[in-house]
Amino acid sequence: MEFIFMLTQADRTVANCLEVLDEIAPLGLRAVGFKDVGAPPATLRRLNERIKALGARSYLEVVATSPEAMLHSARVAVEIGVDHLLGGTMVAETLALLRGTAIGYYPFPGLPVGHPTRLGGDAPLIEAQTRAFIAQGCAGVDLLAYRATQAEPLALVRAARQGCGTAGRLICAGDVDSPARIKALRAAGADGFTVGSAAFAGRFAPQAQGLAAQLKEILSCV
Repeated sequence: MEFIFMLTQADRTVANCLEVLDEIAPLGLRAVGFKDVGAPPATLRRLNERIKALGARSYLEVVATSPEAMLHSARVAVEIGVDHLLGGTMVAETLALLRGTAIGYYPFPGLPVGHPTRLGGDAPLIEAQTRAFIAQGCAGVDLLAYRATQAEPLALVRAARQGCGTAGRLICAGDVDSPARIKALRAAGADGFTVGSAAFAGRFAPQAQGLAAQLKEILSCV
């Protein structure tokens, strides 16, 4: 199960993302991500380069809510050369923009709304959309399971797992803030998860002091 550390708080890339990356570099994280808001494109480009220089895979997650902004974020992903693009709902249009690149795309299934994002939709919708996204050529989906407003989170994880089949990866994002939730996600079929705000705020492991200590606690769960 892959742990993707997000350099984000409240669904925004932290302003000191480059300094934070330097701080946590000794931990040897294998996957690091950031959002499309909170820092200018030039900073995101440098951040992506430095993530890759550490030998980690880079993830850009889209939190833009308008169609135009979502596609702009996809163009930024291409321009700065991330490894994976998470989020967004403009699937066909985004895949067209990514054509010819090696970027894996993981859109949001369900009905994401607002910022910070909440997730509407029930299990049948999640499974059907996920199945359709994989058929269109997506690498997997980015499921906001613990942001669900109309269904039990783990029911959505199991539904997305069914939709992904053996061809797609299931990444769960948003409010993964305890060892119990990581364990539950693994049991329900998730391939990976993201943690950002919970680590920065010290919520994941209240007994662990400092960001590096929080990340070590998360790594111990995987």
